[in-house]
Amino acid sequence: MIMLIGIVEKNAIMQIDFALEAERSGMTPEKAIYQGCLIRFRPIMMTTMAAMLGAVPIALGYGAGGEARQPLGLVVVGGLLFSQLVTLYLTPVVYTYMAQLQDWVKSRQKTRDFQPITATR
Repeated sequence: MIMLIGIVEKNAIMQIDFALEAERSGMTPEKAIYQGCLIRFRPIMMTTMAAMLGAVPIALGYGAGGEARQPLGLVVVGGLLFSQLVTLYLTPVVYTYMAQLQDWVKSRQKTRDFQPITATR
């Protein structure tokens, strides 16, 4: 479980770190996360596939007493597949929504700060 969380977190951090750097250089958040996904796709796939392919023999139940460890292997392989989908599809969506929310909050703050105060009698 800790390994799966660590891999998902590392992959998401790789995407978001690249996107933040691209945003600082002037890209929009949507283009920045898209570029982050394209450029970081290969390292993310390599990390996940290395961990998943290492757990395939356990998931297949090879070796003496393999049937006892097979459920653990299936959980690891299934968790890595699910985490890959979350990393590649959900992380960019959450990033763009959070960027839109941040822009909305900033625009509300600006309009609140610059509204004229009317005098009432």
